[in-house]
Amino acid sequence: MSAGVIAELRQTFRTSQDLWNYFFPNAVLLVVMFFMKGAAVPGTSFSLGSRTLPSVVGMGVAFTGMVTLAMSLAVEREDGTLLRAKAIPNGMLGYLIGKITLLSGMVVISQLIILVPSLFMLDGISINWFTLIWVLVIGLVATLPIGAVIGSLFSNPRNAGIVMLPMMGLTAISGIFYPISAMPDWVQGIAQVFPIYWLGLGMRSAMLPDALRMAEIGDSWRHLETLGVLLAWAVVGLLVAPMVMRRMARRESGSTVAERRERAMQRVT
Repeated sequence: MSAGVIAELRQTFRTSQDLWNYFFPNAVLLVVMFFMKGAAVPGTSFSLGSRTLPSVVGMGVAFTGMVTLAMSLAVEREDGTLLRAKAIPNGMLGYLIGKITLLSGMVVISQLIILVPSLFMLDGISINWFTLIWVLVIGLVATLPIGAVIGSLFSNPRNAGIVMLPMMGLTAISGIFYPISAMPDWVQGIAQVFPIYWLGLGMRSAMLPDALRMAEIGDSWRHLETLGVLLAWAVVGLLVAPMVMRRMARRESGSTVAERRERAMQRVT
């Protein structure tokens, strides 16, 4: 399985669409942070662009876990990949483990693409690698099962794109591009229910000076709360995702895949 995952990762660097997905969004974010670096976090002299970098890294982990996996599952359900995996003993489990391993590798590559140039472009970034790694690992465990559940609910990959709307809304209220402490209390409450806020907070605690915690809720990095909320999402996701995927797999058959292909061909023509 590891050889297959490595081969698939290599393939992503030979496909123009995958390369575009790697570099274009990150290039846009780099430009945004460059123009933000002249502004300061309210109440400090610290660059808002530098403060945004770790938040963007956390956002990238959340989007890959929840959106990319959901879209991938929907596409491979339509083209029959999941049906073929179902026909193999323990195929669905192997498929899910392989997909999670692949996306974890994609997260690391994608975030390095934005992190490395940012370290030269932005000032004040100092990385605590221990904190960054545990937030990254637990964040992936928390978000990837959510993506599996979402992807299992859509048989049409075009409908799966609907998930982008609530994700963008959550990003807007989760303190990714502007400190959440400046937002209304009820908005803060909603944001703290979901992993995006906690991934952004955890990454900020790993990359920013300790003095910047004053711009956070409670003037604290809240490591214990970050760990607790992400673990809670991980436990719920790991319990629910296998049940939802098994139910989805039971509904898959050659006739349903053929029907979806026929509908897709009709849309093309």
